[in-house]
Amino acid sequence: MTEIRKIIHIDMDAFYASIEQRDHPAYRGKPLAVGGNKERGVVAAASYEAREYGVYSAMPSVTAYRKCPDIIFVRPRFDVYRDVSRQIRTIFKAYTDLLEPLALDEAFLDVTHSKVNIPSATLIAREIKKRIFAETRLTASAGISINKFLAKIASDQRKPDGLFVVKPEEALSFIEQLPIEKFFGIGKVTAKKMHALGISNGKDLKNYPEALLAKHFGKMGRFFYQIARGIDNRPVNPNPVRKSISAERTYEKDLTDMQDIFDRINELSEIVFSRLEKSGSPGRTLTLKIRFHDFKTLNRSKTHTTWITEANTVKDLAAQLITQIDRRPLKVRLLGLGISNLKTPEAEDPPQLSLEL
Repeated sequence: MTEIRKIIHIDMDAFYASIEQRDHPAYRGKPLAVGGNKERGVVAAASYEAREYGVYSAMPSVTAYRKCPDIIFVRPRFDVYRDVSRQIRTIFKAYTDLLEPLALDEAFLDVTHSKVNIPSATLIAREIKKRIFAETRLTASAGISINKFLAKIASDQRKPDGLFVVKPEEALSFIEQLPIEKFFGIGKVTAKKMHALGISNGKDLKNYPEALLAKHFGKMGRFFYQIARGIDNRPVNPNPVRKSISAERTYEKDLTDMQDIFDRINELSEIVFSRLEKSGSPGRTLTLKIRFHDFKTLNRSKTHTTWITEANTVKDLAAQLITQIDRRPLKVRLLGLGISNLKTPEAEDPPQLSLEL
């Protein structure tokens, strides 16, 4: 008989913004955005007070200000966020060595065989939440279930400061009623495509043949077929190797003005750099992806001389790459930026040379 796993997903609540509100009493109870400013940039994180106005991470700062004129913009303090993240991971390690960080503010824990004499994953999650609050004065939400997919979705059900359990016998019914937009791994573009195919929730997805899912979604089709049935055998990996960090945007209207393209590239640079900082792993190679109105797609890459540790470096490299694109008419449908060649614990500092790919 296959052993039922006990997986916990811990997700800190509005992590960056909550730390700023914790450390600055004047910010408490007020709409706050970390990153950007009123004129330009991108929101890296938003407090729950700001979210009530429709402000979210990755939103252009000017849009956030338009939605909430009273919003407070603060500069990110990633060194502080990393220190707090290390505090939280120390708490996790008291319960299990099977710990897989996804970013500074979230992680999977496999407590099937925990270090403590607590048989219930739910009780362990409650204790972890209490310890996090006692030691950091921050709240976290927890999801508990039999695999990573279900635990990840569960942690988002009762935010902030929530706890939600999907029991083995409830897994299939939980998935069937779940809107497709709530599925981890399904973004706006994929959700729109699924709706066009008549797939609105987990039940619709489950009824769709695997061959057709593979036809429409490629390799991910197999994954969608599995998770619709509650199947996710991915282990909690304490040493995951992340290959790249990226962001891309498809625009409703083609971009035809070079200044507009530069502005959009700067927005993407802020988003990618924020995700890079959140991961805690700097990288060296920046890749620009550009898709035109006729769906022709070009990729250009440039490797920096040192680790990329500033948003302006991303912007400068991206600007160099975009100026290499010589195609007319200039009708851009999609822009994307990705950072690869990420630093690993054993990686040495790069040699002082530049390599264009």
